[in-house]
Amino acid sequence: MDLSAGLLAGGLLVVIWMGARRWFPSAARLEAQLAELLGPLERSEVLGLAILSGFAEELFFRGAMQGAWGWLPATVLFTVLHTGPGATHRIWTAFAAVAGLALAALMIWRGNLLAPVVAHTVVNGLNLGRLARGAQEAHNS
Repeated sequence: MDLSAGLLAGGLLVVIWMGARRWFPSAARLEAQLAELLGPLERSEVLGLAILSGFAEELFFRGAMQGAWGWLPATVLFTVLHTGPGATHRIWTAFAAVAGLALAALMIWRGNLLAPVVAHTVVNGLNLGRLARGAQEAHNS
């Protein structure tokens, strides 16, 4: 059940981001900037980064922070740490707030880290994969 919940939540969060890309030009601009910074990556690098970041962030935010201070402070800190310079990053911060709430809810509902880790890994893996493909296409042009 935890694995399924994490896969479903991660998929829904990716759909939300795809909608943001469609409706907010700043999201597409942000992706272009991130792809340029990221550069081309191999699939194994995308997978490794997604697993490492999904596990580490959820261990800290949901495991340690949420366990000690509650879901709201953990979500606020998660959101604040997903900010960047300028207006282009506002959409990323807003998405991080939505994702942070979803991940906190998964932790409360399931009572363990598996569902939030899987969801976060799915989001990072799919988004990093798309960014890496965009960087590769730009590099080949």
